[in-house]
Amino acid sequence: MELGSIVQLLENKAILVTGATGFLAKIFVEKVLRVQPNVKKLYLLLRAADAKSATHRLHNEVEILLQLSAAVILGKELFRVLKEKWGPNFSSFISQKVTVLPGDLCLEDMGLKDSMLREEMRNQVDFVINFAATTNFDERYDVALDLNTLGAKHVLSFAKQCVKLKAFVHVSTAYVSGEKGGLILENPYRIGETLNGTLGLDVDAEKKLIEEKLTEFLAQGAPEEEITLGMKDLGLERAKRYGWPNTYVFTKAMGEMLIGHLKENMSVAIVRPTIVTSTFKEPFPGWVEGFRTIDSLLGAYGKGKLTCFPCDLKGILDLIPADMVVNAIIVSMAAHANQPSHAIYQVGSSARNPTTNRILVEASFRYFSQKPWIDRDGHPVKVRKALVLGDMKSFRRYMAIRYLLLLKGLKLANVALCQYFRGRYLNLRRKLNIVMRLVDLYKPYLFSKGVFDDMNTEKLRMAVREGGTEADVFYFDPKCLDWEDYFLNTHLPGINRVNLKVTIASYLDSLISMDYMDFKKATASCPIMQNKWQAKILDRKCGWFEDNCKYLKTSTYNRSLLLIHYSFALDQGHLEAVDKSITGNKLRLFINLS
Repeated sequence: MELGSIVQLLENKAILVTGATGFLAKIFVEKVLRVQPNVKKLYLLLRAADAKSATHRLHNEVEILLQLSAAVILGKELFRVLKEKWGPNFSSFISQKVTVLPGDLCLEDMGLKDSMLREEMRNQVDFVINFAATTNFDERYDVALDLNTLGAKHVLSFAKQCVKLKAFVHVSTAYVSGEKGGLILENPYRIGETLNGTLGLDVDAEKKLIEEKLTEFLAQGAPEEEITLGMKDLGLERAKRYGWPNTYVFTKAMGEMLIGHLKENMSVAIVRPTIVTSTFKEPFPGWVEGFRTIDSLLGAYGKGKLTCFPCDLKGILDLIPADMVVNAIIVSMAAHANQPSHAIYQVGSSARNPTTNRILVEASFRYFSQKPWIDRDGHPVKVRKALVLGDMKSFRRYMAIRYLLLLKGLKLANVALCQYFRGRYLNLRRKLNIVMRLVDLYKPYLFSKGVFDDMNTEKLRMAVREGGTEADVFYFDPKCLDWEDYFLNTHLPGINRVNLKVTIASYLDSLISMDYMDFKKATASCPIMQNKWQAKILDRKCGWFEDNCKYLKTSTYNRSLLLIHYSFALDQGHLEAVDKSITGNKLRLFINLS
């Protein structure tokens, strides 16, 4: 495999990016704009009813730009390196290079209504990168099939119409292999192929089954909650029928099947990352958005809500930083340019530089002991060494002893005391059911016995190394990772910043409905306010509150706006929760990391 300059290849090219508000897609967009500012155009497809709502969604979720008569660039931590590079010209640069598209992958032509725009893209697009997916393991089956399976088909169909197309890249997941053990090869899935050998898998039949079930629910007048639960249960039932552990990986596998079956002579690369974590180096270390996969467990542990880890301490934990995944995607795109070939690339660490659950569990205890999270009352959360339960049988036994006995006791007490503890009983039962369902969904990752072969991916690495000059630009070799150092100094600080943003936003939400005196009392008695924040009162009129921006509204006579200004050192930077952007009677609060 020979590669020329990837940076040069990107010059004057048009790239269609679906699922543009996703975690990996945003990193991809930032990387391309940073390494090749002379890229011709990035078409970002968002699911929305029209151009205005697509731009609004980009503003809310990606915060790259807000398209008005001229693009107005908003602050976003991920793009701070680009903003520093371009300075006052950043806004015009983005408006020239980025076009937001309203669309719907559930429809033919990706739901693009503008015929002129469709024609422009068919004539201009050089590469199509399909990031679009729902990654919720417990998603409704109808939603997951539409996005992960049929959505992939519709993107491929549109790509076939692009006359200048050089390559199509589909981002899947390594866990389409389900719960396989041993060496898991970079092999494609054929139409109708299942993990357990059960016959009868057919995508059209699955779609018809969903429609029949929805019709049945509607005929019964079922409430939305019942329909949602029914669709989730149907997805799990169908996935397990054919050998997959959850709806997410099942529908992603079917998406791969359709691509392999319908690609014809197109140049197609399928990239299968393992568990994606925060960035290793670029655009800076530790950037992550929200709590992803294992981060949900780490976050619960840091908050003191998780006292046990259900996992095999010796088991391999296949993690890969997000920037390495994006680099692999870009290199695979370049490798397949104008090459009528189909290849699968598994991007992970288990074959080259594996880490284990033990290393992560021990690093988490060290980190949260040295840098404890602060609870809502401003007190540090003390974590203990987690009890590690090496198999699901031990976990279920532990949960039975700790919670099921209490539930049974509450149930008996309710009978004796006229349902006095009914609320507490129902709440505990609901939480227990959620935990058990989540652990069951995460089981393939917590007790994984597989090692993901990456020979195809290694060929990409070798090609980049042989090219010489761009090996440091498009790095994705996990051998360079010191996992303990990465956990302690990059990943855990990254999710720490996510937690602080969520905690502060939640705290602000609780203050919004308070009047002046109640707010003053609440903040005066709050240790966080006393020790970490400076409370500033600005005399501004404010009569409204927007979901996506934090506005504080009071019910005092002059409706004084209370602005919380918090600026305190945090690991690798400062959390600055206020940017004074006052226009008339509006004062906008941005929660940004800098």
